Amino acid sequence: MNTERSREDVLTLEILDVVQKQSDVSQRHLAQHLGVALGLANSYLKRCVRKGLIKITEAPANRYLYYLTPKGFAEKSRLTAQYLSYSFSFYRHASESCVRVFETCRDQGWRRLLLCGVSDLADIATLRAGEQEIIIIGFYDPRSERRLYLDRPVWREFGAVGTHDACMVTDFMAPQMIYDHLACRMDCGRVVVPDVLGLVPEDH
Repeated sequence: MNTERSREDVLTLEILDVVQKQSDVSQRHLAQHLGVALGLANSYLKRCVRKGLIKITEAPANRYLYYLTPKGFAEKSRLTAQYLSYSFSFYRHASESCVRVFETCRDQGWRRLLLCGVSDLADIATLRAGEQEIIIIGFYDPRSERRLYLDRPVWREFGAVGTHDACMVTDFMAPQMIYDHLACRMDCGRVVVPDVLGLVPEDH
């Protein structure tokens, strides 16, 4: 599974959806909606413009209006159909993967988990955690602009994170990077990785 490509498609679909609903959306609002840094949201928006999916017109007070082009509407339809098809199979695979991680955590006596990476996988993990008697204390994501996600805190600095027994990698865009980042800051034996990410942790 090419998780990076899938993530790009999802972000593109969300941008097209937001622009269709609100032509005067600000880039800051768009970044908050996507849960990514302002620079990354701007980069994806520019990419959509270069591809001819979105056109920009100037408005008073140094503002901009964004509109979907016919090509943009067609791409939104294609991505929506692709996403729905992918979502059903992904949810099943990711859900089973999360449950296996939680069973391992329970065996180790780890009940309080920190999810590392705001993503669809984090959504699924949070949903399944309650069934496995696992507490998700919140999310660690250095790139996220969110302060809350799924009614839980989002920390951008690892030193500010609340008390937890283990970390679970849920970052799609750079799972190896976040794993290495965590392994330098805590016992890597307490960093668990769902097999849906296709990441094989190395010894540190």
